[in-house]
Amino acid sequence: MSERVVSRSRTWLRLVQVAAAGLVVFVLLYAAMRVWKDVPHLVHGTQPADDIDRAYVEHPWLAYLHIAPGVLYLLGAPLQLAYRFRSRHYDVHRRLGRVLLVAALLSGVFAVVFGFLFSFGGVGEAAASVVFGGWFLACLVAAFRAVRRGDIVQHRRWMIRAFTVAIGVGTIRIWIIVLPQLGVLGLKESFAPAFWISFVAHVLVAEWWVRTTPHPPG
Repeated sequence: MSERVVSRSRTWLRLVQVAAAGLVVFVLLYAAMRVWKDVPHLVHGTQPADDIDRAYVEHPWLAYLHIAPGVLYLLGAPLQLAYRFRSRHYDVHRRLGRVLLVAALLSGVFAVVFGFLFSFGGVGEAAASVVFGGWFLACLVAAFRAVRRGDIVQHRRWMIRAFTVAIGVGTIRIWIIVLPQLGVLGLKESFAPAFWISFVAHVLVAEWWVRTTPHPPG
């Protein structure tokens, strides 16, 4: 019976890892596409026809102070959460963690600012950006406070919560593609529901995970 439980837990872990990795790759590809679309306009001083693209080109500092550190965070966070890496390279884990914390805080602050000021989906999207961007920042601060007092388990739990919200950006993009294709909503109208559905789901999944999964003490 215990072997069956362990096997089931490992299966769930693999599924979660694959899903998280897929979302990280998806977000990174989206960021690369964003750069590919924006750079020609920024270099030549032209304006894109698309309203979404225009916001990034007209406000590149706000946009890329969110995107650039966010990419750094997404590249490093999976490694930080890997127990094998932490246990074998603890000093590297600590140093890298400081860098990623600053990157995540910077990305989160500008995500809230950019999402609130230039929300393509209106008030609903802006509200989601503030609520869940604020939650992301709160998780990071809580994780930092936990590790400062030596509570490694709570530190890891808060970092899992933060990371799960961060990769929710990938799920948002999926819903933005799916909802218009289903004929349920237009592109613009799909943004607010996509934000709320994705972020709420990710917060709930993270909470379920940290409450039901044993965490190594170190």
